[in-house]
Amino acid sequence: MGRSQAVPRGRDPRFGPGADDAGCTILHVDMDAFFASVAVRARPELRGKPVIVGGVGPRGVVSSASYEARRFGVRSAMPTARARALCPRGVFLRVDGPAIGDASRAVMAIFRDVTPLVEPLSSDEAFLDVAGAQRLLGSPTEIARLIRRRMLAEQQLTCSVGVAPTKFVAKLGSTRAKPDGLVVVPAGLVLDFLHPLPVDALWGVGERAAETLRRLGLTTVGEIAHAPTGMLRGALGEAAAAHLHELSWGRDPRRVSPERDEKSIGAEMTFDTDVADPGLIRKSLLSLADKVGARLRASGFVGRTVAIKVRLADFRTVNRSRTVHTSTDVAREIFEIAWSLFTALGAREHIRLVGVRVEGLTSAATTSRQLSLGEPERGWREAEAARDAVVARFGGASVGPASLLGRSDLRRTENHPHSTVVPLSDPPTPS
Repeated sequence: MGRSQAVPRGRDPRFGPGADDAGCTILHVDMDAFFASVAVRARPELRGKPVIVGGVGPRGVVSSASYEARRFGVRSAMPTARARALCPRGVFLRVDGPAIGDASRAVMAIFRDVTPLVEPLSSDEAFLDVAGAQRLLGSPTEIARLIRRRMLAEQQLTCSVGVAPTKFVAKLGSTRAKPDGLVVVPAGLVLDFLHPLPVDALWGVGERAAETLRRLGLTTVGEIAHAPTGMLRGALGEAAAAHLHELSWGRDPRRVSPERDEKSIGAEMTFDTDVADPGLIRKSLLSLADKVGARLRASGFVGRTVAIKVRLADFRTVNRSRTVHTSTDVAREIFEIAWSLFTALGAREHIRLVGVRVEGLTSAATTSRQLSLGEPERGWREAEAARDAVVARFGGASVGPASLLGRSDLRRTENHPHSTVVPLSDPPTPS
């Protein structure tokens, strides 16, 4: 979809909570300023203040902004430096990953209490098919109201809901409902709702495509719907033209798909200043491997392919990967492969960003793991799982990623002046 601000903000009574919702069994629920709202929930004294959550360094990017901050023009994906210029009195906070994860799981649990047909799109939004829940819980609008009540009562968070016959229109509805609102798009009024919208409200229309359409004199969805298909094909190509034509008439046959295959799990780090120190880069890859391993274990996946991403100071990006015989979710193993991939690059330039990713995911429960010759039956994975339990109970600061390293690894890392790693244990031994 294009930029969410493309959808008009006004509340049309034809699409209010009292509208006819017969056949409108698709809900799109989107939490309001999720990261910022979770931060304010933890610190109630910030309520009513402009709160901006994201990277706080000179190269940081805004992840979420409270609606008080948005009045100053602050938006997600904006450079933090720009947000500080627009809102100098804003409260700038780092993303609290564990708190966001806990809140996301609680939000999704509420959705799944309503219906098993939940398709998450991100940590804070999902499609729901409530056709099978109506006998027990009432009409789609009543179910939407129930979700909003529970979210406020149980999580002290607000959400916006779109109720419509299709996924595409439901998502547009939730955008129009923001913040803290409910929009119902009756089946008979889909085109009335859709056709006045600007072209960048359509999925797949970014800035470049929107400019192309405007040059053709097409500024609204309705104008696209009535444009000759040959004109669209000539400007956008066969596939894009067909896609936009269908959406412009409100046709979206996709069903809510609760099973979404994870393709990869990864993490990235952007340095505040470009770096060339191998010790600092090694420490960063270690921290990223630690995060990726923990996320794999938490989600129940293992993977065979480890990939790294290196963005140089001139913005050139290099990607390298290696596929191994045995799937893993062990951070130490991920780090060793990532570090060998990096050293093989022989990079001498300053580096802006590094990332680690594991691909080729399968379920850990159904994937056998073959031990290497001489490897103990119980070792690093069990140690890391125990570390997960400590972190879950006492927080991430209680155990650092240095616990992934043996003594020889630590000596190599400690030799670099920009690295600070505290050895916590020797490698695990069989129990």
